[in-house]
Amino acid sequence: MPSRRTTEFLWLLRKEFREVAAARSYWLLLLVVGALVGHAFISSTELYAEASGIAGGPSALAQGLRPLEGVIVPTFGAYDLAATLLFPFVVIRLVAAERQTGELLLTLQAPTPLSATIVAKGVALLVSWLCAMLAGVVALVLWTSMGGHLYAPETTTVLLGYILRGTLTIGIASAAAAVSASAASAAIVALTITLGTWALEYVGAARGGLIGAAAKYTPSAALRVFERGELRVSTVLVLAVLSIGGLVIATIGLHDGRTVRSRTLRGVAALIAIGVLCGLGAQSRTSRDVSEDRRNSFPRADETALESIDAPLHVTVFLAAEDPRLADLERDVLSKLERTMRQVDVTYGAGSRSGLFERPTDHYGEVWYELSGRREMTRSATPEIVLETIYRLAGMPAPRQEVEAPYPGYPLRARARAAPWVFFVLWPLVVAAMWFAVRRPRSRRVSV
Repeated sequence: MPSRRTTEFLWLLRKEFREVAAARSYWLLLLVVGALVGHAFISSTELYAEASGIAGGPSALAQGLRPLEGVIVPTFGAYDLAATLLFPFVVIRLVAAERQTGELLLTLQAPTPLSATIVAKGVALLVSWLCAMLAGVVALVLWTSMGGHLYAPETTTVLLGYILRGTLTIGIASAAAAVSASAASAAIVALTITLGTWALEYVGAARGGLIGAAAKYTPSAALRVFERGELRVSTVLVLAVLSIGGLVIATIGLHDGRTVRSRTLRGVAALIAIGVLCGLGAQSRTSRDVSEDRRNSFPRADETALESIDAPLHVTVFLAAEDPRLADLERDVLSKLERTMRQVDVTYGAGSRSGLFERPTDHYGEVWYELSGRREMTRSATPEIVLETIYRLAGMPAPRQEVEAPYPGYPLRARARAAPWVFFVLWPLVVAAMWFAVRRPRSRRVSV
């Protein structure tokens, strides 16, 4: 038999679900998400089919036809826009309504703690976000019905990334609604935080260091990790801590029964705890390449050899942030080394953002590798040359490469003819029918 606390929490949960269902902003979110996902899916599949030669023209090499980056990522990219510009209003309405309607005073006087109410709101909002993601699931079903290929690990990883993106929005918008005097102010605060993450990512690309490390966990940067088929534990932990931390801040900010000074001190302590936990989570080096084409990994023989090296590898890069060679080096070499070797420290030594004003004596363009007291320089960002350099520094021969099956690629010779009807006709009709079903007053029995 459920306990009294469980019964009270279930009652709160039902109440919050009814609040979400009564919000017009949520049903508008569902309508817009269906249109955005439909447009993205139709556009990406048309381009994919044309690259496969469906129009009678020359087809691309099969190895270059990847469903992950050709269809899945563009389709679910609509949810990043929804989580940035639409979903925060649903969250803010649900959280800010407690204070605006005066219901907060009754909540604080109830035997159930305020934290249980915030948790119930978070669960209801998470379920509502998962319901909104059904449009993306419908797109995946249409893709497979057309003969398109899906690789379960990488597809699941992309879905996980956008689920965490939704939870992050719930945390940020809940905190903004709790510390703001009105819903309008909360929307401005949430938008300011979003713009701040964009600025952080821009500055971090140029500065490096602590700012650059923090910029790896902005919403856009975190999504790119999942979208390239990499399941990185540090990214999952940091996003989870930020999401839960936002609900903690909301609990503190909504507790009007405490003084402003008490709430401020508790809020500062919570921010410090969130920062410490994020720092600890970012130290995790556990990562798994779940992409079908192993785009995030070296060949298996090289991975085995690199994992056997116990000494830390120190890399000093003299390339500016806007130099395209740095992007190639980070994507093709450094990120793979950090995922494979026990310890990799990277230092960026360029003095300017573009590299146009570096002096010849500043070693611009050089990349130095140091291992076990030995140092060697190369200007190449080619993985094979870098691996040869590391093997020489480690005093070990290059491993014998095994022949690996190449990525086959998956051409598609079909068009998404049913997609416009599904997303632009059927989806709005279903949403409208559910809206009227929820809004319809229920008949009540009166006992005499």
